[in-house]
Amino acid sequence: MGTERRGLRTTAVTAASATLVAGAAFGLTPTAQAAPAAATAGGVRFVDIAGDGGTKLAANVVTPAGAGSGARYPVIVLPTSWAVPQIEYLAQAKKLAATGYVVVSYNSRGFWQSGGEIEVGGPEDIADASKVIDWALENTPADPGRVGMAGVSYGAGISLLAAAHDKRVKAVGALSGWGDLVDSIYSGRTQHVQAGALLGGAGQLTGRPSAELRTILKDFLGSRLDKEPEMLAWGAKRSPATYLDRLNKNGAAILLANAWGDTIFPPNQYASFYEKLTGPKRLEFRPGDHATSEATGLLGLPNDTWTNTRRWFDRYLKGERNGIDQEQPVQLKSRSTGGYEGYPDWKSVGATSRKIDLAGGTTVHTNVDSGANGGTVLLSNALDQFLKLPPVASIPLLPRRYAAVWQSERAARAERVRGTAKLHTTLTSTKESGTLVAHLYDVGPLGLGKLVSNAPYTFHGKTPGQPFAVDLELFSTAYDVPAGHRLALVVDTVDPLYAEHNPSGAQLTFSSPKTDPSYVSIPLREQ
Repeated sequence: MGTERRGLRTTAVTAASATLVAGAAFGLTPTAQAAPAAATAGGVRFVDIAGDGGTKLAANVVTPAGAGSGARYPVIVLPTSWAVPQIEYLAQAKKLAATGYVVVSYNSRGFWQSGGEIEVGGPEDIADASKVIDWALENTPADPGRVGMAGVSYGAGISLLAAAHDKRVKAVGALSGWGDLVDSIYSGRTQHVQAGALLGGAGQLTGRPSAELRTILKDFLGSRLDKEPEMLAWGAKRSPATYLDRLNKNGAAILLANAWGDTIFPPNQYASFYEKLTGPKRLEFRPGDHATSEATGLLGLPNDTWTNTRRWFDRYLKGERNGIDQEQPVQLKSRSTGGYEGYPDWKSVGATSRKIDLAGGTTVHTNVDSGANGGTVLLSNALDQFLKLPPVASIPLLPRRYAAVWQSERAARAERVRGTAKLHTTLTSTKESGTLVAHLYDVGPLGLGKLVSNAPYTFHGKTPGQPFAVDLELFSTAYDVPAGHRLALVVDTVDPLYAEHNPSGAQLTFSSPKTDPSYVSIPLREQ
């Protein structure tokens, strides 16, 4: 645990730095607070809305030009993202209003000028959304039969939860959100500590975390395994996937959009959630990290994610036959080419695959970062998005004492990796607990590996010296491996993105029994 504690302290510093960088990028410094509630400017009204229990929610309202003639308009409610002021959506709100929507955006409870405490999509947040809809129907020319909700990140999660609990919500645009909160920041039974520290730090700086949230974060970042049942129950209560039956029964048209490299809400959990929806639905994945694919749209610049969100509302709130429902519902943008590809469903992504055998046995020592890692939360995958610079590692120079490395043959032709790579291996540990992190690299002629995907895996309660099977899904992606390159799987035990549960001095041995060979399965799009 000593190594883990040091890693957590380092992660907290890294995450705090990332918070400041991200805040500067999105204008989320303390000086960017929304104007006082009574202010008006450029057709925008700043108001206070009584949320659940009378809690003040700082909000703004934008209505179409000429509103007041008795006409009714579709309404879109926008809960703000985590730690972001209520001015977040003004650029998009004005565009929506210009095309005939009433738009009400509000600061989620516990943040900035809104009252209450941060509840992370709890019952109070769900009730707040319904209260805002009530207010919009009573105080604006909003049509009660045409209600939509949308948001980025935290606003996306609240929108999905509200749609499961309020039948009035007919359409949702959930951008960079979560379907399963537990699988987002605790995948592979491993704490995503940079993501957790970033959220906790940003919440503390810009809002008022509830006592329950403070306890959950403390237990989560402190790796309190004895508190795992309580943490899992807390996360499930705040996961739209828990309410799938209600969501499907209510029948809202749901658009889900996310980034391949989202280090807070990874793509796998969104794809799984999408597959279980039965109403009108659409899934979009693009290069980038958390909320970076929507960022330019928040500044009012051209943005595919926001354009498709408006098209989605035009179709399902206005009834326009604009063709979005006739397109392939799964739309993927390649990290390599920037081109879009359409699929009829998520299962069709990476419908073919090839296996790379992980032959032989190899033992790695724990507690040391080999140099193979997933980068830094928010920053590394944004570099991949804008500059095609994913995290890299020199594969020949990785210390084999701390990293297990397998490489494929050179590819005779370009391979288009699409979907979810899967690792299957047999593991023997000298201790009952441990963590491993799998990294998949595209390796060029000089041995430099560009990160294609990664994922962590933690185990507890195993018998030392007793082999057991490990099955791990890496985070989904869309990446083209050039002809002549190799794929390399690197497995080590330390990655700054994740908590480490390897006791000091532990060793992990990977083997490939004849009766149960080890492999990594690579999902491919046919040429």
